[in-house]
Amino acid sequence: MKKKLLSVLLASAMVLSLAACGGGSDDSSSDGEGASSGDSNKLTVWAWDQTFNIKAMQMAGDMYAEDHEGFELEVIETSSDDCQTKLTTCANAGDYSTMPDIVLMQDNSYQKFLKSYPDAFVDLTDCGINWDDFAALKQSYSMLDDKHYGVPYDNGVCAAFYRTDVLEQAGYTIEDLTDITWSRFIEIGQDVHEKTGKYLLTSESTGGDTIMLMIQSCGANFVNEDGEAYIVGNDVAEKCIDIYTEMIEKDVVKLVNNWDEYIATVTNGEAAGIVNGNWMNATLTGIEDQKGLWQITTLPAVDGVDTATHYANNGGSSWYITANCKNVDLAMDFLTSTFGSSTEFYDAILPETSGIACYLPAGESEVYNEPVEFYGGQAIYSTLVEYSSHIPEFTKTPFHYEAREAVNTAIINITNGTSKEDALQEAQETLEFKMTE
Repeated sequence: MKKKLLSVLLASAMVLSLAACGGGSDDSSSDGEGASSGDSNKLTVWAWDQTFNIKAMQMAGDMYAEDHEGFELEVIETSSDDCQTKLTTCANAGDYSTMPDIVLMQDNSYQKFLKSYPDAFVDLTDCGINWDDFAALKQSYSMLDDKHYGVPYDNGVCAAFYRTDVLEQAGYTIEDLTDITWSRFIEIGQDVHEKTGKYLLTSESTGGDTIMLMIQSCGANFVNEDGEAYIVGNDVAEKCIDIYTEMIEKDVVKLVNNWDEYIATVTNGEAAGIVNGNWMNATLTGIEDQKGLWQITTLPAVDGVDTATHYANNGGSSWYITANCKNVDLAMDFLTSTFGSSTEFYDAILPETSGIACYLPAGESEVYNEPVEFYGGQAIYSTLVEYSSHIPEFTKTPFHYEAREAVNTAIINITNGTSKEDALQEAQETLEFKMTE
């Protein structure tokens, strides 16, 4: 889930040979591999992660083939970085001939591509999907001018994950951390640390996930409605930054240097809580000696903000049909029949991939409502889908990663002694500069 800054990807794409879109390159797509199939019953797909995205897509292909004789699906493993870089290179060359029929794209980076290369994707607005079956926020990642370009797939809904045994040692239960504010979270976190020596939250000093989900849970962002940098003078942003820096100063959060250390704080028991995307489930459930000790609940809400909620999103991706697709009707029907409308499909892939549906009706199924032993019998999957329906919409920016980096640097500077005013002004200027590159 951790991705390089999109600006780096775009910069690197510019130095690739444009021949990669028309032949003559040693790139795997230069000889046509992975390009849209000329076979009227075959679709090609680019995606990453064999055990998650690729497996789900292959299962979708198998299910669709049961009712569509002769249907064939070719899924080519392509990293998220490569999907974006190859698309950029082809768009700059004005030649999409080596693109697949369907491509998976990260939600947080897609808007930059849609606005820069609108002719690279097929309008799916009238493909037959009932868009109300997906949460408004999830839809908005792949929309432009009220048109839909993506089929929502990977759900980035966030939750607060807590070690119930540690809470019990300090005299608390999961209910004590449900629907609370961040100020109350700090109070409980201090008490937990004093009584158990453990931190109630872990966070990366180089990541920025925590601050992004905090501001977006308020339906706000570090850009304004005109797409301009909006850090200085942003009251919601300042409240979030104040809370985050207070947590660091009061030993409520364990601040670590990188993702590996972040995971280590959980596996070694140093941290008793995580607030992040539901994809953390895959890491947690792999810790065998902590089975039955975790539960989930809602996020703390930002104090003093009228629009604050207990819900946020971090990560996620969607499926897109490219302009190179030779059989758009087939691709539309395939995606609509599986990812776009089938509870049966989502029931099938949940135990195989642990992928949480964005498709809201799936949350009502028996499979999604089964108790999960690792979480003490909580039916976490239906709960997570329900959480996703409450996430507020916020202003999107093609510079999501640049904004996150600028603000995260400001927070580190503040904790190291820089005045908040100076740190936020530097972040504002840094983001403004990045937006001109």
